[in-house]
Amino acid sequence: MNVYKPSKIRNIVLLGHAGSGKTTLAETMLFESGSKKRRGSIEQKNTSSDYHEVEHEKGKSVFSSLLNLDWRGSKINLIDTPGTADYIGEVVGALRVADTAIFALNAEYGVEVGTELHWKYTEKYNIPSLIIVNKPDNEYSDFQKTVDMAKERFGRGVVVVQYPYSEGEDFHAIIDVLKMTMYEFPEDGGKPDKLPIPDSHKSQAELLHNELVETVAENDETLLDLYLEQGELTESQMREGLHQSLLNRDIFPLFCCCAKRNMGTGRVMGFLGNVAPDPLEANLPKSVEGEDIKLDTNADPLMFIWKNSSESHVGDMLYFKSYGGTVKSGQDLVNHTTGNGVRVSGLYWINGNKRVEANKIPTGDLAAAVKLKNTGVNDTLHPKDGEVAIEPIHFPEPVIRTAIELKQEGEEDKLGNALHQLQREDPSMKIEHSQELKQVIVHGQGEEHLAVIKYALETRFNLELEYIQPKIPYRETITKTVRTEYKHKKQSGGAGQYAAVSMLMEPLTDNMPEHNDLKVRDTQEIELEWGGKLIFRNCIVGGVIDNRFMPAILKGIMEKMEAGPLSNCRVRDLRISVYDGDMHSVDSNDAAFRTAALMAFRKGFLDAKPKLMEPIYDIEVTVPANYMGDVMSDISTRRGQIMGMDSEGSIQKIKAQVPLEELDHYATRLKSITQGSARYSREFSHYDQVPHDIQQRVMEETMDMQEA
Repeated sequence: MNVYKPSKIRNIVLLGHAGSGKTTLAETMLFESGSKKRRGSIEQKNTSSDYHEVEHEKGKSVFSSLLNLDWRGSKINLIDTPGTADYIGEVVGALRVADTAIFALNAEYGVEVGTELHWKYTEKYNIPSLIIVNKPDNEYSDFQKTVDMAKERFGRGVVVVQYPYSEGEDFHAIIDVLKMTMYEFPEDGGKPDKLPIPDSHKSQAELLHNELVETVAENDETLLDLYLEQGELTESQMREGLHQSLLNRDIFPLFCCCAKRNMGTGRVMGFLGNVAPDPLEANLPKSVEGEDIKLDTNADPLMFIWKNSSESHVGDMLYFKSYGGTVKSGQDLVNHTTGNGVRVSGLYWINGNKRVEANKIPTGDLAAAVKLKNTGVNDTLHPKDGEVAIEPIHFPEPVIRTAIELKQEGEEDKLGNALHQLQREDPSMKIEHSQELKQVIVHGQGEEHLAVIKYALETRFNLELEYIQPKIPYRETITKTVRTEYKHKKQSGGAGQYAAVSMLMEPLTDNMPEHNDLKVRDTQEIELEWGGKLIFRNCIVGGVIDNRFMPAILKGIMEKMEAGPLSNCRVRDLRISVYDGDMHSVDSNDAAFRTAALMAFRKGFLDAKPKLMEPIYDIEVTVPANYMGDVMSDISTRRGQIMGMDSEGSIQKIKAQVPLEELDHYATRLKSITQGSARYSREFSHYDQVPHDIQQRVMEETMDMQEA
């Protein structure tokens, strides 16, 4: 395979809502360029990108796929991405290494929620973007409505380059207002005839042409002067103006094509080769310190790992972008994250599930490597004396969780290893081995995401398991000040155990009062790892408890705080003052005082009007306006509190606070009531007291579990 100069490389990511036709578009580009002799289809399960078994079952993209083709001397790397929000991690990784984004819009539905989500990331990474209105042959196609929605959401930078001569079943031609030509396609697609624009469309085409030229000229003072002087811009001036405006995200050219019938993709690829930026110009990486990193073809090799796809006979296939110099097989580099040396051995050009061995990868290109020891996503590889570390990809926080229950005992280690491998491949999932809840909890981006993880555990790792309801990490505290005591006395033949502890337990508040009958000798302020504080005070006078036993008393208290009396969850925000007790010269020891403190704490806690607290999350729901009422009503049934609303065109944003217990299946419910058009994000906010009936229920469940 040819090695291309950076100026001839185009790294393109295909984005858009599920069902907008990205995979078919990629397939048609490969076919039109000659990279494939036959076009595959999703229905026949033979496309180059959606090649995993789970994708065949679902009939849509689940993973991002790297493809490549040659179009008239330019190498176009295509990254086909999933459109479902559940797989957003695949999209974020691809966006990080792409230099141009193509948004596919379904001509029937226009700008959908998945597109909104992807657009935010292109804004974040400042990626040049163009738009393709796909499926104009659909009987419900509405090109103008789609254009209006795009302009409303993405701004006046959206400018029409092409529009359909006719829509629906009659679609067969595209009018290009940049070239001022009509492309008429044969029935089965392919190479079009170039025809003059019909008289019936001349006025509309000229209007759009002038709008396009004026938009380009407005973003460049030199071109504006030329336009005002000449009344027109030459083709080369337009190309340069479009290039710079695209690079600056001042303009978002909008094309039209029918990917399924192979109509219009060649023109898009020509635009990419002639106008789209190369890797030396767009989406330059930043260092971990936030400084721009310029790509230098003469510098030392610099690799950034953006994707990991494990293959049974190969192991980890690590996808990377070359950000400097030339990456060659046999080079010895250093993993900046671990500091360990790495030998670069197998390098490959990737085209879906096919790969071709490569000897060297130039600056700006995308490829994959195998056998990179102890290397994974977000790692930077450079020579021994290099110091540059590229800023890692920041994957979105999960929005759903489930617990795993194995059907066979003794497979815990196997499960742990499998989950570790899956997380290496998919950093958008999180694994929690909760000692507090005594559960293995998987956090994901949605029900579909969790289903794919379960599918991998069962088919790849041969584990039998089921998903069960995850427990809630409640917190416990007290609302009343109490004095409590406990005497531990145990005799069993030889030396026995004896300890007595008296303590004052108080809810922790600001400006707490002192007690005249207590003399504080020592204070420890302990920041609890699960949140909140414990203030532990030694108020012993007269030596009734020796100082050497105070750590054992604290240990007993902490032991019970890690498994509170109400729910077996953790306790927080207390002040405990040990003020009296008793000991024996022979029978008193650390174990006795630990037990006495634990039992005194438990007794006092239950007498101090304890309350149960639950985690509250901030959520933000992005939803079309026509579903807003349904979503707000549903939030209220989940004990949620609406905190605010905002709008971006026809898309509404609802901010609310909802208890975690009510969010466990919220992603599924949200899809159901909005027909899959809404999405949400969540972030932990604080703990708040649960209603009395829930506290009673949890206490009863805990008691039943302890008895069992």
